[in-house]
Amino acid sequence: MASKPSELTPASLQEPRCEAADPAFLLSRRQFLFGVGATMTVLSMPGWLVRRGMPARVHAQVAEYPRQTIARLSALRTGDVLSFNYPWDHPQSLNFLVKLGERAGGGVGPDQDIVAFNSFCTHQGGPMAGTFRADIGVAGPCPIHWTTFDLTRHGMVVSGHATLGLPQILLEVDGDEIVAVGVMGLIFGYYDNRVDPSA
Repeated sequence: MASKPSELTPASLQEPRCEAADPAFLLSRRQFLFGVGATMTVLSMPGWLVRRGMPARVHAQVAEYPRQTIARLSALRTGDVLSFNYPWDHPQSLNFLVKLGERAGGGVGPDQDIVAFNSFCTHQGGPMAGTFRADIGVAGPCPIHWTTFDLTRHGMVVSGHATLGLPQILLEVDGDEIVAVGVMGLIFGYYDNRVDPSA
């Protein structure tokens, strides 16, 4: 028959039990979690929100990017792919614009089917240029680890090793011109898209 731990341990090495004697200091699990949640909520709010009350709207800070004309809306046909550099004239800034023929996240044009993405896999920078599949609306697989990206859903990962979607080039239509106005996501090899990597 196994001995109890107290029988094996000398009385001098046993620690006394810690118990709260006053019921005013006892909390239920629910009370504890509610208190922690309320405290974290208050601490995570900026001071001006707490002092003045929640404002009607909060403005997001948006990174400034140059505007660059990429293509003409009237010249694009479904399945067309155009290469361009943005935001810098640098090898890692190689991007592709494609008219998918189906509505896409971030798409522009009358059918909201024109999108643009950076040409390098977010996993280890594998070249994605020339891997667009018009029949299923994906780019890939990447030649290094076979990651595939869904161009209809902001370049999200379909399969493979990458954990981040392809950086999407934000587009606007100005008359007949398709204009690049920003980048959503960090371009592989950059620490900041707005800093010229060749400088």
